[in-house]
Amino acid sequence: MLPYPNIDPVAVSLGPLKVHWYGLMYIIGIGAAWILARRRTQEPGFPWSAKDIEDLIFYCAIGLMIGGRLGYILFYNFSAFIHEPLMILRVWEGGMSFHGGMLGAFSGMWVFARQVGARFSDVTDFIGPLVPLGLFTGRIGNFINGELWGKPTDVPWAMVFPTGGPEPRHPSQLYEAFLEGIALFIILRWFRLKNPPRTAVSGMFLLMYGVFRFLVEFVRLPDAHIGYLAFGWLTMGMVLTLPMILIGGFILARAYWLLPRAA
Repeated sequence: MLPYPNIDPVAVSLGPLKVHWYGLMYIIGIGAAWILARRRTQEPGFPWSAKDIEDLIFYCAIGLMIGGRLGYILFYNFSAFIHEPLMILRVWEGGMSFHGGMLGAFSGMWVFARQVGARFSDVTDFIGPLVPLGLFTGRIGNFINGELWGKPTDVPWAMVFPTGGPEPRHPSQLYEAFLEGIALFIILRWFRLKNPPRTAVSGMFLLMYGVFRFLVEFVRLPDAHIGYLAFGWLTMGMVLTLPMILIGGFILARAYWLLPRAA
């Protein structure tokens, strides 16, 4: 068993102002995506300027934050929101939905595509390989918060989480940080360098994220107020992720069989 580091969720405290690691992780992830995106502008023939990239990252960040919080409320905690509407503002306590954040980011990408006259699919293909950076930092934020831990286990790397009782548990946040963050980043970066057809990168992102998330759900405990939806193992995360796998697979197949290769 490994000791849980028990890091203070508050990174900096200045009187009544408290800066939480969870929020900082989002800023770090967005900043890293912005840096890599800016580097792409130096490639020959790249269609957007550095100023365009700043707009794109800004729109996506706004959509991510709003969509992520709204998604968490609608998908995972709507009953609590009905009783306490102001809880939607307490983002520092955690409670962000990837699926909601993805829909919000898509909205930002759509706005950007309209602004620069680009195909929406070209924008999603560009953003897809950058998303794992934010997924990695976000899961590290979950780990620091001591939330979203996994089922009890006796694996050597199990941890006892402060809010998870006395039983050693799967550090499922770290599984997701590795798979959805590091592994997915490597896969998408490698895939993009293969000059895939238009929309293929977007399809690969949806497919691989969906597969990784679906697998981790088997060892990650669902939110206590939701529990398992069916069969003693089906979670809300699986229900929301399965369409990503199906849509991603369809987009990949369509890209290679029906669409012309991008120039």
